[in-house]
Amino acid sequence: MRALRWHGKKDIRCDNHVPDPSIEDPRDAIVKVSSCAICGSDLHLYDGFMPGMTHGDILGHEFMGEVMEVGSANKKLKVGDRVVVPFTISCGECDQCRRGNYSVCERTNRNAKLADKMFGHTTAGLFGYTQLTGGYDGGQAEFVRVPFADVGPVVVPDGMTDEQALFLGDIFPTGWQAAVQCDIQRTDTVAIWGAGPVGQFTIRSAILLGAEQVVCIDNVPERLSMARAGGAITINFDEESVLDRLNELTKGKGPEKCIDAVGLESHAGRSIDAMYDRVKQAAMMETGRPHVLREMMYVCRPGGTLSIPGVYGGLLDKLPFGAAMNKSLTFRMGQTHVQRWADDLLKRIQDGQIDPSFVITHTARLEDGPDLYKTFRDKHDGCVKVVLKP
Repeated sequence: MRALRWHGKKDIRCDNHVPDPSIEDPRDAIVKVSSCAICGSDLHLYDGFMPGMTHGDILGHEFMGEVMEVGSANKKLKVGDRVVVPFTISCGECDQCRRGNYSVCERTNRNAKLADKMFGHTTAGLFGYTQLTGGYDGGQAEFVRVPFADVGPVVVPDGMTDEQALFLGDIFPTGWQAAVQCDIQRTDTVAIWGAGPVGQFTIRSAILLGAEQVVCIDNVPERLSMARAGGAITINFDEESVLDRLNELTKGKGPEKCIDAVGLESHAGRSIDAMYDRVKQAAMMETGRPHVLREMMYVCRPGGTLSIPGVYGGLLDKLPFGAAMNKSLTFRMGQTHVQRWADDLLKRIQDGQIDPSFVITHTARLEDGPDLYKTFRDKHDGCVKVVLKP
């Protein structure tokens, strides 16, 4: 089969003659991929900021397709089902899964000892990510083996297009969880940093959950335009002060809820802390650029909540933690518990509350993937979201 594989920093290739997957466990399924996507989290791998990648790893954790084969113990799926697959691999049986904390499943990370050393305790296995999360082959390929396929996959109803269903595997639930974690009240101002794909779904989720006003901070015109189309007030941080504008919008009190939909590669123009972070990151003295986290801690209203769906991989520097503590801020964060939200969000799509396909700007062949990684990373050609068709 063909698959997009990681061969080093900024070296993604569409390789031919990659071995086809096969059933390895009775709960497995084999899925023929009809659509997959490039995620902002994939860019952290492309840019070499996430530890644990190995030569030849198959990328991709946003994918869907047709079930081609089912293991003998899998009673949920049958051959021919169309499914979208959550990026988190969950057993459905451990203590964390029973609590609905699917992204910290205790059983699915094949390299749990590595994760224990890095994080203190293991998290769930993830498709197409690093060896720290199990080293599972990803979905930017023609076929995928789906472990624990009697738990995760969501059967797509007839009449729903790939473009409507695909993002149920990651970015739609991620944006939704980011907003739900804020416990949004109808008087709240919700400020969202980042107008990429996760930011776009976070905007629409906050509005569906009843926020009084939603503000989005970014500097890419096409992304800010999409944010406004979704109902957000926008701030271009290259053109105006984020602090001054947020104070203006909140009568000097600051937003009650702040959401970091950016993660470890945040940009901040020519700010001193951004330049400091770039130097330290290049020297491997910190693993992420936490400008957005610093800004959120500073501007958030006392007693407010910071929600962090943006991915971080390790150590951060110069966080104003004293400000966060003294202002009584609450932090909510984590990888997405996709299975907790998928059924509800599927119904919202069916009811016409949202059509997730709005975010797609580029559709291409799998072999075009390596070039589109760069297009997406550099935000060229108005690129917000790439869907590939194996």
